[in-house]
Amino acid sequence: MVKNFCKKHMKKVINDRKMPSGEIIFNIVVMILAALLALMPTGFPENIYPDSMRAVVKVLEVNNDNVLNTIGFVMEGEQVCKVEILEGPFKGQQTYASNRFTGKLEIDKAFTTGDKALAVIDYTGQTIRNATMVDHYRINLESILIAIFAIFLIIFARWIGAKALLSFLLTVLMIWKLLVPLLLKGWNPIIISLYFVIVTTSVIIFMVGGLNRKSVAAVMGSLSGTFLTAILAVIFGHLFKIHGAVLPYSESLLYAGYAHLNLTDILIAVVFIASAGALMDIAIDIASAVHEVVEKKPDITAAEAISSGMNVGRTVVGTMTTTLLFAYTGGYISLLMYFMVLGTPVLDIFNLKYVSMEILHTIVGSFGLVAVAPFTAIAAGLLLTKRKKEMTIIS
Repeated sequence: MVKNFCKKHMKKVINDRKMPSGEIIFNIVVMILAALLALMPTGFPENIYPDSMRAVVKVLEVNNDNVLNTIGFVMEGEQVCKVEILEGPFKGQQTYASNRFTGKLEIDKAFTTGDKALAVIDYTGQTIRNATMVDHYRINLESILIAIFAIFLIIFARWIGAKALLSFLLTVLMIWKLLVPLLLKGWNPIIISLYFVIVTTSVIIFMVGGLNRKSVAAVMGSLSGTFLTAILAVIFGHLFKIHGAVLPYSESLLYAGYAHLNLTDILIAVVFIASAGALMDIAIDIASAVHEVVEKKPDITAAEAISSGMNVGRTVVGTMTTTLLFAYTGGYISLLMYFMVLGTPVLDIFNLKYVSMEILHTIVGSFGLVAVAPFTAIAAGLLLTKRKKEMTIIS
């Protein structure tokens, strides 16, 4: 009996030591990968104009003599601002910067005395040629907001919160350093985006959930939903006959020298990229629920564990589908308001390409949500109960 107890205790200690060390190594690898991505160039120029730089400036005076109010709230003309440069080689110098109004509220910006702004400074040697106002400076406020969120997340979730922040950073870097440059180079958008979702999903779940069978079940369930979403997106994306130019700034991208891009395939890729986060959320929720059930009732059968996972999945899917609807349509409230003002028939609204695109996003994404629940429940039920059986046999 003593021998069996020692054997069981030693196996538990070894397993407990191996898992944290494996997670530590995995986290270090992710940190190194994030650092390498941060240092890796995108292959595209960051400043296409020679002898120019961006700098933070403070508005000292404003001249609106050449600004015309055409309708009352829409302005045209040019605003001239006297500014003081706050950073860079011209720090402390004062100059005049122009701010042109185009008559479009979504693009135009108006400055007042005391504002901080980002400006483009054109220079020759040590002399400033001219300056152009870009927009109000918001980086400081964004940094404060991100810092508050990070502190709040770490206080609440502690070590898991820190790992969540690291996975968030890695995802941002992968999008900017890998996904976007590869799409611009003309690589197949669907294949590249699918690889991107597979890698990010696996890394995020294993970081947050740990290197264990629960996370394996969550990854399997999430990716099963992703594959179904990708297949449906490809099929219905072409059947809907929606050109990818409906994506913001996509047409401008073509005029900028990237006419070789397949915008329609990029639109299809956006469909399953957009739903990847919701799929991960459901998968880890169901896998964690099944894990807790198995931990509380070690003698539970695989069928019972799967049934518990299914019950949790039905509840989660019921609310998550509406969450997708809110997420995808929230940005088009003004468009719906515009349709109502014009008295556009509902049939015409549903048939428009912009609305059809959101319907494609919502319904195809919801298909993935519905699929990920049973797949995760089955995977978690089989993997987690199998682990309990193996531990019983070893002991």
